[in-house]
Parts: sequence; C-alpha cells; structure tokens
Amino acid sequence: MSFALPNLLSILIFLPVLGAVAVYFIPDAGQKKLVALAVTLLTFLLSLLLLTGWQEGAAGMQFVENYVRVPALDMRYHLGVDGISLFLVLLTTLLMPIVIHFSNRFVDESIGAYLALMLVLEAAVIGCFVALDMVLFFGFFEITLIPMYFLIGQWGGDNRQYAARKFFLYTFAGSAFMLVGIVGVFAQTGTFNVLEAARIGIDPSMQTVLFLLFAIGFAVKVPLFPFHTWLPDAHVQAPTAGSIILAGVLLKLGTYGYVRFALPLFPEASINWGPLIAVLAVIGILYGALVALVQKDIKSLVAYSSVAHLGFVMLGVFAVNEQGVSGAVLQMVNHGLSTGALFLMVGLLYERRHTRMLDQFGGLWKSIPIFCGFFLVVAMSSAGLPGLNGFVGEFTILLGMWLRQPVFTVLGAVGIILAAWYLLTAFRKMAQGPITRPENEAANLPDMSLDEIGMVLPLVLLFFIIGLFPNLFFNKINPSVEAMLQEMDAGRNAVVISADDYHTDALTFHSALDDVQAQE
Repeated sequence: MSFALPNLLSILIFLPVLGAVAVYFIPDAGQKKLVALAVTLLTFLLSLLLLTGWQEGAAGMQFVENYVRVPALDMRYHLGVDGISLFLVLLTTLLMPIVIHFSNRFVDESIGAYLALMLVLEAAVIGCFVALDMVLFFGFFEITLIPMYFLIGQWGGDNRQYAARKFFLYTFAGSAFMLVGIVGVFAQTGTFNVLEAARIGIDPSMQTVLFLLFAIGFAVKVPLFPFHTWLPDAHVQAPTAGSIILAGVLLKLGTYGYVRFALPLFPEASINWGPLIAVLAVIGILYGALVALVQKDIKSLVAYSSVAHLGFVMLGVFAVNEQGVSGAVLQMVNHGLSTGALFLMVGLLYERRHTRMLDQFGGLWKSIPIFCGFFLVVAMSSAGLPGLNGFVGEFTILLGMWLRQPVFTVLGAVGIILAAWYLLTAFRKMAQGPITRPENEAANLPDMSLDEIGMVLPLVLLFFIIGLFPNLFFNKINPSVEAMLQEMDAGRNAVVISADDYHTDALTFHSALDDVQAQE
C-alpha cells in the first residue's frame, strides 16, 4: 500500500529542529534523553514513508516541494529526493537513534546542549541530501559545520580544541570555493536550481574553472587525498557518537556533491578531469590502507580506513558510467553502515577499558565472545567479504572503472587486499591469543548487553540484506543514475556544438543549441 505524507521532506528536516529546542530547554536530564531518542525514532519511522510512497522505476525527483523565496534571483525552497539521495536520507535517520541511544548511556556532561547539537546536525544533513536549490544546499552544508565543531571541541578527547579548529577551518575554506562556484553557475545560467542549470548548460570556456571550484569544496569534505589531513584528527578526538555521524553521513556530503552537482553541471570538465581525480582516489586507497596497517590506536586505524574506502567511492563516481556511479552511490551507504558500526564497536570497547591501544588487549574472544563476534562481522563487511554489503559496492565500482581504466581497477583491488590485512591484523591483536592483562578477564570485562546488541544488530542485518539482495537498492538507484548520465551526454553534445560554432557565428551557435535542447 502506497502512502505519502504531504511536505514529508520538510517534516524530516524540521522535526529534529523542534526536538533540539525542546531538549535544550527541558530541565530534567532524563527527560532530555527520552525526548531526543523519541524524536530521532519518529524521524526514522517517518522517513520510511519515502519507501512506501516511492514510485518504482521513476528516474526523476519525488516528494518535491518548491516555493519561491527570492523571486528576483529565482532562489527557491526546492526539495526533492531521487534514487541517488533516497538511501542517504534513510541512512541518516537510521544512524541518529543509534548514536543518541549510545550517548544517553555514556554522556552526561551538558547533555541538553549535546543532544540539541546532534538533532540540529541531523536536520542539516537531511537538508543537504534533499536540497535542489544550490544556495539552500550551501546553507545546510555550512550549518553542519557548527554542531560538529562544538561536539568535537566540547566533548572530544585531550586534543579536541586543535582537532575542532582544524576540522572547521579546512571544511569552511573548501566550502568558500564552492560558494564562488555557485555564483558562477548562476551567472552562466540565471538559476540556482541544479536541475535547471544542468539542462541549460554551462559555457565550455567556464566549465573547467567552475568544476574546480566545486571539486575543491567537495574534495575537502570527502576528504580526497591530499585534502584528508583534518579527518584522522577529527575522528580520533571526536566523541564516539560524533565519529559515527562524521563517518556515517557527513563525509558523504562530499561524494554526494560530486554526483548531484559536479557531474551534471560540468559534464565535459568531469570527463577531462576525471583521470586526475581517479589517480588521487587510488593514492588515497593505498595510502589510507598502508597507514592504517601501522596504527596502534584502533580508532585511528578506523579513521585511516575511512580515507581508503572513500577513495573507492570516488573511483566509482569518476568512472562516469552506470556501473561505477550506481556502485558509488550504494557504497556511500555501505561505508556509512560499516565504518559507523566500526566506530560504534570501538566506542563500546573504550567505555569498558578506557583505552584504544591494541597492545592493551589480546584474548578478548575468551572474555567477551559476543562483542568479538559482532566486531568480526563488521570488520568483514568493511573488508568486502562476499555475501556482505561492502563486496557489492566495491565489485560494482571496480567493474565500472574497468570499463574506463583497467589499471585503476587493479590498484583498487590491491586496496581491498590491504583492507583485509589491516582489519584482520587488528582483530587478531585484540581478540585472539592469550589474555595477558587482568583487565581483560571476563570477571572484569562485561560482554555486550541486550540494548548494546540492539544498537549494532540493525546495521549487521543491513550488511546481509544489501549483500544478498542488492537489487532491492539498485532498482531504485539505477534509474536516477542512468537519467543523469544521459543528461551528461546531452550536455556534452551541446558543448561540442558550441565549441564548433561559437567563434564563427554566434547566431548559428544559438540556433544549433536550441535544436539540441528541443531534441532533449
């Protein structure tokens, strides 16, 4: 039965905002925690209406809301969701109740402000994934920086102030480039609507400049090598819930931005600069994996693994074919699930032992077997074991890149081998061998409780669902990706006409361009 709630996307954005206000002003700490959890659970349940009301096989935007904000500049409150953004919205609403529940158990300092910032962060991230007006997207994009800055700076580790400032300055500087690019797109097309701007097309002489402005902004957010240096510090210093959200959804704003904005707006420049970005992605895959191999802090290991795995997503995006881009979209979700789960498991272990150093563990399988069993499944998901979610995304990406550039595929496959190496090495040091420290004895180290299992189990179930039934997801992703790629081809054809005719006869150029647009 299909059912859709009017203005559903706005409800998903503003319900957490209302919850943040309520949580901040409610006096009782226990009530704050209860309200925050209830709001995130309600937001998740409402987001499932996106699935019940989904028009299967449709490529365009659904659940559209479109209201004029500034008529003179055609700025709009324009929201919509398609197969590219659908599962990223659902990933956000799924992870948030988990991190709130974790926080309710282990965070007590200024809990009202903490939970309010988490809810504002959820609203801003959802806004980014559904905004179709570029100025609106930029506004939500910038809002995400504020709560994460305070979450790291106030509730993070010993070096939290440095990590928070580095996170903010890097990502704020990157987004400044994007803002200039947005102004440039408006100057070229007369609209801030990304769909309309892509249809109108960008002058070929400006595509490279504008593409690079957007690409730098998104590269910092991914982060793409060599713009990645802020990420390990932010992950290591952030509270566990902050790391889960940072890895799970915030980093996807960069990879999503390439698919939603860079490819359709600048088709020719995307093809021309794609090989360079693919080279940087491969370097990130290998560099992240090799650095992860030598980490002694397990949270730092997961942070560098995130750099490596997001390199796979970028490989898929700049394969610029259906296999690669669809695989990249699914792998964004897979990375959010797997790396988010890894940070959750590390957080649960830290709350028990108050250390993350691998040499402080050993033999944990004997004392906390349930935890170790879940950790092993999560590690295998991240490593890309067949039958689990990571394999589907990585295989599809490598297939798409093979059609574009086989050498990058081979190097990416080396990254998969290295991922299995560092993840299994960490598991061996942590869980296998003899127990050499009394703190790791079963009497001193409790295994996972039922509510902790309840945090991890939904993510693990999704590992298997995606791994065994990937078409449940590709059936919704593929039509939107295919439509976007077709528009890119049409845009490149229009660019070819403009390049041939622009310098000879402006009148002939505009006539030819009108013919191409009419055929579309």
